[in-house]
Amino acid sequence: MIDNIFSLKNKTIVITGGAGHLGKAMSEALAAFGANLFIVGYDEDKNKKYAMNLKDKYKLDVCIGGNIDLKDEDSIKIQLANIIDKTGKIDILINNAAFSCAGKVENMTNDDWCKGIDGTINGVFRVTKYTLQQMIKQQYGNIINIASMYGMVAPDSRIYGNSGFNNPANYGAGKAAIIQFTKYLATTYGNKNIRANSISPGPFPSCEVQKNKEFIKNLSSKNPLGRIGRPEDLQGIIVLLASDASSYLTGQNIAVDGGWTAW
Repeated sequence: MIDNIFSLKNKTIVITGGAGHLGKAMSEALAAFGANLFIVGYDEDKNKKYAMNLKDKYKLDVCIGGNIDLKDEDSIKIQLANIIDKTGKIDILINNAAFSCAGKVENMTNDDWCKGIDGTINGVFRVTKYTLQQMIKQQYGNIINIASMYGMVAPDSRIYGNSGFNNPANYGAGKAAIIQFTKYLATTYGNKNIRANSISPGPFPSCEVQKNKEFIKNLSSKNPLGRIGRPEDLQGIIVLLASDASSYLTGQNIAVDGGWTAW
């Protein structure tokens, strides 16, 4: 029915990094639309606390926080197996968690480069691999990967000035790989009723970064909408892609960036 096309009731959703800067807003939107939600990531205590808050606020039957270490396959397998034991399925996987390693190309060590790649595409691959095994058994599933505008375009070094901030090459390379990986999943597993799409957030600086007012001014002035992103700007798109409202949408990368990549 059209009146509940965005409902997530009875859908089991796993979101990595779901208690982080952007993850919190996405998790809340999923909870508000009734999902059975598993918030997983490196900080187990934070995940459990946030999951409990959402469970109480939205009167959910299932909203659980847990641990997943993107670097550790055993951690991933154990947590996903626990989720499947509890619910019998995984309807939707949202690969949001990531980590990087800053540095300029000319000074970056091989280990630093590899750490950034590991924290983006490799982590997404590991979690997707084991979730996909369950989705193939189910003969349905929905994978949403969080990429970045810097997987689509290069950073504009002019906006950083003397801020001390920079966006490292391994981050953008890893996020670009996520976009391609998403398209691969969509075309390879569509015949098993498995969808895959990615979201590329634009400028969503952390609260700490926002303390640098000059940098935020530069960031905002480059954007057609003239402002930085707010975490809640991602709530609509995550509900759309998770719900049956997007049932014929797969293989797409959607930029939520205030127009950044339109220049």
